[in-house]
Amino acid sequence: MSDSELGLFLRLRREAVTPAEVGLPTGPRRRTPGLRRAEVATLAGMSVEYVTRLEQGRDRRPSTQVLAALADALLLTPGERVHLHRLAKGADPGFSCRGEAGPNRAVRATVRALLERLEPAPAVLVNRLSEILACTDGYRRLAEPLGLLDGVRPSLARFVFSDPRARTVYPDWDTVADEQVAALKQGPGRTDAHVGTLMDELTVSCGTPFTGRVQTLPGLPRANGPVRMVHPQVGEVRLTYETLGLPDDDQQLLVHLPADEASAAALDRLTGRRPGALRAV
Repeated sequence: MSDSELGLFLRLRREAVTPAEVGLPTGPRRRTPGLRRAEVATLAGMSVEYVTRLEQGRDRRPSTQVLAALADALLLTPGERVHLHRLAKGADPGFSCRGEAGPNRAVRATVRALLERLEPAPAVLVNRLSEILACTDGYRRLAEPLGLLDGVRPSLARFVFSDPRARTVYPDWDTVADEQVAALKQGPGRTDAHVGTLMDELTVSCGTPFTGRVQTLPGLPRANGPVRMVHPQVGEVRLTYETLGLPDDDQQLLVHLPADEASAAALDRLTGRRPGALRAV
């Protein structure tokens, strides 16, 4: 990771907010994408020198009042605000909001029942290491021929960064890789010993395509969005996914639906069900 995940996150969020979004005029000579540091300082009611120290990692323990002011100035969403506070707390050596707890690999009976109800949609349950714990038959029919379920403990991150088939399976591999890194960095990131071990493994197996993302991406993956996959039997499938968090279990349920009629028909062929079993979104 970079020397200051907090500073990286603040800088990237500053560059993502336009002056118009915060009621500032857009001048003809703006060399900085998004807001200037001085503009953030004014909006947050602090000095530009202090904003600079935070972004450069020279101050890693801002107060909750400072974090709230920065969150307001940068128009952070509720999820981004939680992430900001976690990054600030994570600057304490050895801190992890999960303590020494290992990744949860147990699947509750009610979660298994929910997966059964989601059939034939491709849905998969993962933990914070992106390990695949359970899935619907619809997901198995989609993912198994691609190699996603290979091994004793299949992992989405390991497949994306360590399996040579991944770049064929995912035509938009760069976007998928970004999301996997963001998911690993979310919350405590490398301060979680188990996540850190996986990241060390991926650093060795993949190198720059992984480490470059670790150094430049904030740890906040999208909760929903499109994804394309190429299947050997039905060709390209366009999906849209929603992430359903199970915070008490430290797990997430990823539910996929076809993004167009052609993809809906392709999934129906894999499922062996009547056309229209899954409707395109």
